[in-house]
Parts: sequence; structure tokens; C-alpha cells
Amino acid sequence: MKTIMQLELGFKNAGPVPLRPQAQRRHRANWWFNRMRNIVDRAFDWKPVATPRPEQIWLESVGR
Repeated sequence: MKTIMQLELGFKNAGPVPLRPQAQRRHRANWWFNRMRNIVDRAFDWKPVATPRPEQIWLESVGR
């Protein structure tokens, strides 16, 4: 004789998890893109670094 055991996890009368309405997803996307636009607007331009002075390197000759 076979004994079958079953474990059930969940809430009573719980149906499937409802999907987020399109409006909530759109609101969340708008929030994200507005935040990214604000970050870009607050960014500042870096000043270019001045050209360094030329450097002269002395190489010792091999034969001397």
C-alpha cells in the first residue's frame, strides 16, 4: 500500500496574483525616466585638463 503525502502552502481562498495595471507600470516608468533626466540636468561639464609640459627623455647610447 502506497502512502501519499501532500504539503500545501498558501492562503485560503487565495486566487492568482493579479498583474499590475498598465497605469501603475506607466507611472513607475515615468518616475524612473524623470529621475534620470534630473540627474543628467544636474550633471556638470568637466573642464579639460591643460596640456602637460613636454618632457625630454635622455636615452643612454648602447655603444658608449
